[in-house]
Amino acid sequence: MRSVARLAPRYVTVHAAGGAAMVRAAVDAAPDVEVAAVTVLTSLGGAELAAVGFAGTPLDVVRRLAALAVAAGARAVVCSPWEVAAVRSEIGSDVTLITPGIRAAGSRPDDQARAATPAEAVDAGSDLLVVGRPIIAADDPGTAAARFVAGWRPGHGAADLV
Repeated sequence: MRSVARLAPRYVTVHAAGGAAMVRAAVDAAPDVEVAAVTVLTSLGGAELAAVGFAGTPLDVVRRLAALAVAAGARAVVCSPWEVAAVRSEIGSDVTLITPGIRAAGSRPDDQARAATPAEAVDAGSDLLVVGRPIIAADDPGTAAARFVAGWRPGHGAADLV
């Protein structure tokens, strides 16, 4: 984390499942970087979580991991759009919520078990939206990005597309 901090990133992700001590160590090693704790990958549903040993629904696991990470000093949390409202309620408004699993309305979810449109994620309380494969896997990524941005309703909410 100290090595990465020298590059002056705004955010660095760590996995909240690494535990409070790991999150705290990352925060302490790079106090000027916003540590973003990844809760549960958007590609995992309830059955997959149970198979890797997590008890409870994805929502339960995400809420527990978000609370643990924020208590350990994380200033951002990564969670699917399905859990944003509950996480926001759990941890308050001072923490940045970063939301992957963003898909255009009517598009295929790929391997995402918990995905939503940009408007749905922002309406739920997301601050930053992560758009990956709908753009990078397109035949023409530039055109796909332009269409995605054109479909986004500017001023709809506070979230930014990243």
